[in-house]
Amino acid sequence: MAPRRLIVGISGASGVIYGIRLLEILRDCGVETHLIMTRAAEITLAHEARRKLADVHALADRVHSATDIAAPVSSGSFRTMGMIVAPCSVRSMAEIASGVTSGLLSRAADVVLKERRRLVLMVRETPLHAGHLRSMAALSEMGAIIAPPVPAFYARPATLEEMVDHTLGRVLDLFDIDTGDLVRRWRE
Repeated sequence: MAPRRLIVGISGASGVIYGIRLLEILRDCGVETHLIMTRAAEITLAHEARRKLADVHALADRVHSATDIAAPVSSGSFRTMGMIVAPCSVRSMAEIASGVTSGLLSRAADVVLKERRRLVLMVRETPLHAGHLRSMAALSEMGAIIAPPVPAFYARPATLEEMVDHTLGRVLDLFDIDTGDLVRRWRE
């Protein structure tokens, strides 16, 4: 059985709050986290959040430089439950789909796929052209789960935080991680 350990990737797409809140939730659930943030994610953080990079790093159990191809998460022998990229940029998605990895985030995702572990990509882009859709289809065929952060309005969220929490709770359902009452389930 794999340890309760997840790789969290944060790429440069808008929606850095998803990655930050994911780290907070996983900490509260007792899941060990290994964070990889791209340089573009660091820039997005500065534009979208009122958090410093050091504060985000402090939420993870371990932080790996996006350029450290020798990090433990770059090897299939490093056992994890899988990886979530939140948010996932189209660039990161395309690298993962092609198998041509330029940094640790896409390399770790490639390893997760080759080891047949769960890879969830919270792709944050709209509208999508045919090339984006082909990349998504290819990734799905390889075993990845494409989970764009689309709000569930049946949950009647009153705040942005409730929308983010519900979406992340549903993503963590894919790993059988109990998040308590984060998800307002249909007809429950």
